[in-house]
Amino acid sequence: MCGISGLVNCGDTETLARMTNVQTHRGPDDSGLWERRFPNGEYIGLGSRRLAILDLSAGGHMPMSNEDGTVWITYNGEIYNFVDLRRELEGKGHHFRSHTDTEVIVHLYEEYGVDCLNRLNGMFAFAICDLRGPSPKLFLARDHFGIKPFYYFERAGKLAFASEIKALLEVPGIEASMNMEALDKFLTFLWVPDPLTMFDGILKLPAGHYALWQGGELRVEQYWDLTFPAAEHSFERKEADLADEIRERFSASVDRQMVSDVPIGAFLSAGLDSSSIVAVMARKQPVRTYTITFPENYRVGETAIDDPGVPRRLARKLGCEHHEIVVEPDVTNLLPSLTWHMDEPTADPAIITAYLVCREARKNVTVLLSGVGGDEIFAGYRKHVAHAWAQEYRRIPGFARAAAEYALLSLPSMRGTALKGSVRLGKKMARSAALNPAEAFIRNCTYLDAEQRTNLYSTTSPLLPDMNPGNQHLAAFDKVRHADFLNQMLYLDTKIFMTTLNLTYNDKMSMASSVEVRVPFLDREFAEFVAWNVAPQSKLKGKWHPLTKHIFREAMRGMLPDEVLRQPKAGFAAPVDYWLAHDLRPMVDDLLSESQVRKRGLFRPEVVRKYVDGQRRGTEDWSMQIWQLLTLEIWMQLFLDGGARAFAQRKIGAQQLATA
Repeated sequence: MCGISGLVNCGDTETLARMTNVQTHRGPDDSGLWERRFPNGEYIGLGSRRLAILDLSAGGHMPMSNEDGTVWITYNGEIYNFVDLRRELEGKGHHFRSHTDTEVIVHLYEEYGVDCLNRLNGMFAFAICDLRGPSPKLFLARDHFGIKPFYYFERAGKLAFASEIKALLEVPGIEASMNMEALDKFLTFLWVPDPLTMFDGILKLPAGHYALWQGGELRVEQYWDLTFPAAEHSFERKEADLADEIRERFSASVDRQMVSDVPIGAFLSAGLDSSSIVAVMARKQPVRTYTITFPENYRVGETAIDDPGVPRRLARKLGCEHHEIVVEPDVTNLLPSLTWHMDEPTADPAIITAYLVCREARKNVTVLLSGVGGDEIFAGYRKHVAHAWAQEYRRIPGFARAAAEYALLSLPSMRGTALKGSVRLGKKMARSAALNPAEAFIRNCTYLDAEQRTNLYSTTSPLLPDMNPGNQHLAAFDKVRHADFLNQMLYLDTKIFMTTLNLTYNDKMSMASSVEVRVPFLDREFAEFVAWNVAPQSKLKGKWHPLTKHIFREAMRGMLPDEVLRQPKAGFAAPVDYWLAHDLRPMVDDLLSESQVRKRGLFRPEVVRKYVDGQRRGTEDWSMQIWQLLTLEIWMQLFLDGGARAFAQRKIGAQQLATA
């Protein structure tokens, strides 16, 4: 696991070194630079920060080359089938100097070119400089699901790329300015879907894509996509046999991802996904598990397991070395630091809990296995249940629906109670009841709708005309319109929600503590098997009381206790409501004050105040919207007002002292 950086026809050695150093947290164990100036004036440079996981010797130093120095790579990730690939390549005459997966990618590219991507099982973002032709060529790639990040800036024959945006901002000519289309998407969804970022001119290489740079031109191509059968497809397998094969395939995925030359552990929320990973790991070796929880007064009304005894009992049953982290974090000081690590404003408070558990785990392990992807593969979210409810709800006579919708929308927020999440979901469903399924799904993923955003923007905001923040969602629905609608939702979750939000913050928050996070549910072969062999009704079973992830629960029956199999959706949720009412109240009053909002010129101060006052009175649950605005202001102070550079210098200085 590492941080990569690179330059083409811009910057110099000093620039490349700054790009690499600002990502020290991604790889504290080693760093390296490689560069070449060509007779025609072209310049290419590669940089790397290394977190040593496989082959801890100097043989893993990057950038790395083949035997004659004609192919160079900087690489971030893990390839889980690298041993088999190495054996195959040795049979074809390739010679190896290390025991790393990095060197396997180099020789695999030599052998197969771009098609090497179809042979890789793992997570990766890499850049290969190929010097063998008449002119140098760059091959850039991101893994199938987008587990690892890849950012780039390309303009007028110049190219820069890195694992994190902050590295690109070290390049002369790349300025931090806000992309207004991205802002509108952020206010809609809490985050910015790929390929846009909040920075003008800086893009994300989409998941399952590669790019080729040669002769001053960049060409981006898709090499893989998750596909689903048609809605009328007949699923012939018996459920019992299918559950057995899912268990075997899932166990094989976990086993593959346990390969490591450093200590390894796992998240454990006691939800189905993380518990299943731990159960499989525990069959091979004792496992260090990590659970985070908050004092009871923090947890009321939040969507998390309130009883930390559940993961504690499971860990004891499986013979794990369990670490229960009870925290009362200094969230006021954490937010700016984590916003800097995220690069973009991300209004999901789960980033805080993800960071805290990784920070604690780093004391004992360098690798953690996570359950990210289980909900997207097997249908585990409340929005999937909401669609099943909506199908039945639309059969109710219109007058009764109208009365129910009026009653739901009239309810108070119920903040501070266990009903808060259900009321929020009910209100979203009421607002989307008249829409078709695709539009209703997008609406239920929306936090500020078009009317609310229009009211929020000030008259001087430089908005783009006719922006539709849901355009990517609609295009994705169209791409899988042949499939059952549940699978259509899972496709959107996998391609948009999971990649841009869940995988991004898992990468950034783990790397902030120099921890590698692996995701066994996103083994490509396993995900493809589930997509084509599990009927939608075996994922989400039932109508009025649908059971999420039914087939996977059956697969894990016997390996997990009934207490865990019965658990509802759980994760590392954060007590945002409590924080806004207590710890963050002074920060909200400062950063979202009338004078500060007016100074920014983006929003109407009276509308921002309406959200804050409504939240505090309890008339509406505006917690996520306030979190959005707070996160955005912190991000603007760091990246647009110039605070990020000083922040980076303090971070790098602290890391250098820690490793001295």
